[in-house]
Amino acid sequence: MRIRMFLWGVMVTLLMIAIGIIGFAKLGLVNFRADTHPSAMESQFAMAAVDASTDRHAPKTANPLEATEETIHSGAVLYRDNCSVCHGDPTNTEATLGTRFYPPAPQFFNAREMDMMEDPQAFYIIQHGIRWTGMPAHQGILDDTQIWEVISFLTHMHQLPASAQQEFKKRDAK
Repeated sequence: MRIRMFLWGVMVTLLMIAIGIIGFAKLGLVNFRADTHPSAMESQFAMAAVDASTDRHAPKTANPLEATEETIHSGAVLYRDNCSVCHGDPTNTEATLGTRFYPPAPQFFNAREMDMMEDPQAFYIIQHGIRWTGMPAHQGILDDTQIWEVISFLTHMHQLPASAQQEFKKRDAK
């Protein structure tokens, strides 16, 4: 009898907590503005959740493409056309648009943020995006080979061949 009452108490308590959270959100008391800084707890929870989900779902394969000049050049063109507006590039190291997101988009040419991520995790994020961040899913826009080309570019972004560097200079000359 006591165990049954205890379990009912636990269930009622969890139900009340869930109702409270839903009510809090439905009353508009959760601030979703992108121009305010979140609490440390929100930031830590969000990044831990993204990291855990990415680690769990990312493919367990390494980049199948050899990092040739041609592959890196192709990746540079794809990155320039699809990614640089948010993540910066060799000639514009801080992308204005990307720094206005919350969380801000990593600025790969301003810091070594890409060094923190393994290739399979980068593949998964590029392919599927990250909800509530502004990072879109590129599945259906870029095929798997193109995603791996972008990753080849990113992993060699600090020692780019001249042909890849030219792609960003061409755009800036326009």
